[in-house]
Amino acid sequence: MAQAVRPCNATLLARLRDGEARFELLEDSAAAAAASPAPAPVWPGLSCFSRVATSLRGGWSGALNKVEHYGVQRVTGDGRCMFRALVKGMAKNKGILLTSREEVQDADDLRMAVKEVICDDETERQKYEEAVIAITVDESLRRYCHRIRRSDFWGGESELLVLSKLCRQPIIIYIPEREYHGRGNGFIPIAEYGLEFSKDSKQWKKKVPVRLLYSGRNHYDLLV
Repeated sequence: MAQAVRPCNATLLARLRDGEARFELLEDSAAAAAASPAPAPVWPGLSCFSRVATSLRGGWSGALNKVEHYGVQRVTGDGRCMFRALVKGMAKNKGILLTSREEVQDADDLRMAVKEVICDDETERQKYEEAVIAITVDESLRRYCHRIRRSDFWGGESELLVLSKLCRQPIIIYIPEREYHGRGNGFIPIAEYGLEFSKDSKQWKKKVPVRLLYSGRNHYDLLV
């Protein structure tokens, strides 16, 4: 039997659930090198992007040739940086400035929301097959569900797959241009989640994407 959802998170899930997620991931480095005369970049900590992408699409995304420019809003590297960056971005899009305490609380709420749909409710989990596949490439679901309870749990691809859908929030992940070209001060998009929510529909109003910067070593900042 699924565990009961705590009242505060039940409210959160009631507001955020439903919708359809769509995402774009990268091919693994070996396949990319064979398909392109240019050397394929390797980014530490992006192994999940590569492994999952193998079954989804071939070759490097054309977006890798697109350089964009934003300011960087640094996020505290306390293990919950991806969740912090996401809540900061969503709040900023609404014109809200979070206190440090609110940022931590909201980040932990998002982490626990992921836990509840993936670990506590089998019916809900079936709606997030892509996330479950990404999780079980590296570890058992049981071990994942044990780890995600910790406040220093590192969020990444699996959680973005879930949260883009739960929050009906388009999310775009970038890397620094210099990590791909070896130079430059711009940013290159490497993955997109929930882009259907950037358009109006009968079920939701469009939202501005939250742009997260993956800067290696499993750290995320916010691009503004």
